Amino acid sequence: MEFGPVPLDEAIGGIAAHSVRLPAGVVKKGTVISRADVALLREAGIASVVIARPGPDDVSEDEAAHRLAQAFAGPGVRVEKPFTGRSNLFAETAGVLVVRRALVDGVNRIDEAITVATLPEWRAVVPGEMIGTVKIITFATPATLLDKALSQAQSGSSPAVSVAPFRPLQVGVVSTLLPGLKPSVVRKTLTVLGERLAPAGATIVADRETPHETRALADAIASLAHGAADLIVVFGASAITDRRDVIPSAVVAAGGRVERFGMPVDPGNLLLLGEVAGKRVLGAPGCARSPKENGFDWVLQRLLAGLPVTGDDIAGMGVGGLLMEIVQRGQPREHGAPDTAGDGPA
Repeated sequence: MEFGPVPLDEAIGGIAAHSVRLPAGVVKKGTVISRADVALLREAGIASVVIARPGPDDVSEDEAAHRLAQAFAGPGVRVEKPFTGRSNLFAETAGVLVVRRALVDGVNRIDEAITVATLPEWRAVVPGEMIGTVKIITFATPATLLDKALSQAQSGSSPAVSVAPFRPLQVGVVSTLLPGLKPSVVRKTLTVLGERLAPAGATIVADRETPHETRALADAIASLAHGAADLIVVFGASAITDRRDVIPSAVVAAGGRVERFGMPVDPGNLLLLGEVAGKRVLGAPGCARSPKENGFDWVLQRLLAGLPVTGDDIAGMGVGGLLMEIVQRGQPREHGAPDTAGDGPA
């Protein structure tokens, strides 16, 4: 592609590289300069103009952006018509954004004029939300570079950008009780959980209360796991502090297994992920009683979207996992005090 200042007589058919304001109007950036534009420029006393002129092997910015955006888009993603070298991607459904980082990074490393940006991976999104953008910096790009970018964008075994739709799961809840835990706290917790489930169309279909004891809790978990519940959430009257504590012991006693206890997201450190009879079990950290975002949300949203969550996945959540304080914390981190409360009472 040619780029630079040229005499007006040579500018016709070129693309204006910058907007030029004139007494009689403006020649906007990106305009394909016509004879009429040249006449206006000459009348204003301008002798030359900076233009870009694509070569025979170049692809225009709009076409390149649109083709690359379409190559990135997978299920649940809509591609917008391009403008000024940009084509945006939008969520078609409520769900969790799945981004193959290696494919995005690979395209961005091909050439500085070819750029792709997305929302953070694993973000919960709503229909119509903008989730990504492809921007071609220059007015055109060589076809060879575009072909390389298209190949990279489609090189994975799954789409580079997609939205895993939420599923209307049926959720069973068990709340353990200890003296001093107010019934109002349990009721409020169920309300907050219901609000978390609502965007996915998921509902609470069973609500059990048991003493904070291993055997009683194991029986409640097993009953839900062999019933209609697709997912089980346990809110403990006391936070989990060890794999041998009541909630993880109850998961094992119910015939299940503990996949992971503890996560590098704060608030949310004391989360437990397990499984009983093929049903996922979440031991909620105390911060899950708050409606504010915490590590519990990150795992819950993926499960509601049918995405696999492993112990290794949770171990990889540390970067970006330092979230805002919530009022339930007895000793906020930012004051330098030791966090003896963990996630607070559950």
